[in-house]
Amino acid sequence: MTAPNFGMTFSRPNSEPVPVTGADFSKMWLIEASADADATVFPIGQEVRFSSSDETKVAKLGTGPLRDAVAGINSQLTGLNVGADVIVSRIAEGANVAATCANIVAALQRAGSVPALVDATPRLVWCGRTAWRADADTVNPVVAALPEALEKLLAIAVVDVDDTSSANAIDARETMSSQRLMPVGVAARVYEGETLVTRPMGPRILGLFARVDNENGGRPFDPIANRAIYGLAGLSRRIPFSLLDGSTEGQQMLDAEVSIVVPGQVNVDGAAASGGFTFIGTDNTDTGELWKQIHQVRGADLITVEVIQITREFLGRKITVDMVEAYVNSLLFKLRDHKAADDILGYNRKVFIPDQNSPENIRLGRLKLDLGIEPAPSFKRADVAIHRYRPAVEGLISEIVARLGTVA
Repeated sequence: MTAPNFGMTFSRPNSEPVPVTGADFSKMWLIEASADADATVFPIGQEVRFSSSDETKVAKLGTGPLRDAVAGINSQLTGLNVGADVIVSRIAEGANVAATCANIVAALQRAGSVPALVDATPRLVWCGRTAWRADADTVNPVVAALPEALEKLLAIAVVDVDDTSSANAIDARETMSSQRLMPVGVAARVYEGETLVTRPMGPRILGLFARVDNENGGRPFDPIANRAIYGLAGLSRRIPFSLLDGSTEGQQMLDAEVSIVVPGQVNVDGAAASGGFTFIGTDNTDTGELWKQIHQVRGADLITVEVIQITREFLGRKITVDMVEAYVNSLLFKLRDHKAADDILGYNRKVFIPDQNSPENIRLGRLKLDLGIEPAPSFKRADVAIHRYRPAVEGLISEIVARLGTVA
């Protein structure tokens, strides 16, 4: 571009902090079989993205597990949010459950390429057949493959485990160790026409995640515990539960980080609700406590994506004081917005630490920033002490004396 000899030029310097839009963390990836699905619309081994509110597309899923998964998601959405952004991987039904699991694992191995194929990154994942295990000492192959796939996507998965007993559910949970897995130990009873059938609870929990995200401006910082699950006719089994008794079966499952769904009960103090069905669960299967609550993992994932979006705006520029100031301020302004929205409790503002940025590294074009955030925890237990209040009696005595003092 040649500047004029007689005239004027205009430029738009990029020296200010940059805004970013963040990401939609409610996009879902469903992997299962559906023998009678339309093979043209949903070919086996190919990812297809669509809106769950598209009735024509949904009908072409057939009558198998994928159709139920989408129906379970839709039943959780409220208000004007009538559809979810869904990616479906239809796999072939194997000769047995092990063979079908192998096909699901093969789909998971494509996780790194899925975003480019469908122009969307799923952050909520559900795979079928996770409740099956070859024996009590063997990990389900899909469960074993999930953590690697989820890390590539910065996603989490709701994992259906054996719902026949708490012992079996907890035993299955013990095969997991990932902050991206959330096991649920009960299945859904739903109507398909006039028939009452048992279906996985996992997709319904994914729908709950989407509903809560939507209630909070699309941001994934809020927990989903103690929320209603819609569209259920019943549960695969009734799990004894009380908010007041830690020895109940439901409390034992929660202690083992297995989420549950419980029915409401009228006039029962320890019931989760007076009616309907309530989801209770906050934790993933991480071995440590620092990132145990899964909504905190999702919130940190969103911030990670925002840091990626901001950083790529600055990569390639020369390192100057103005450039570093704009880069750091872009990050801090985004964290400030999250703090103002009560997404996080706070963050550190001194992110550029001189001791971690040596002249040698600066010469190589490398900057080191230290971001600290504190996600808000879920309110899990109230410890309330109720004791006598002596000043009230003293006030009573004083009032009696005052009243009697007016008697003639």
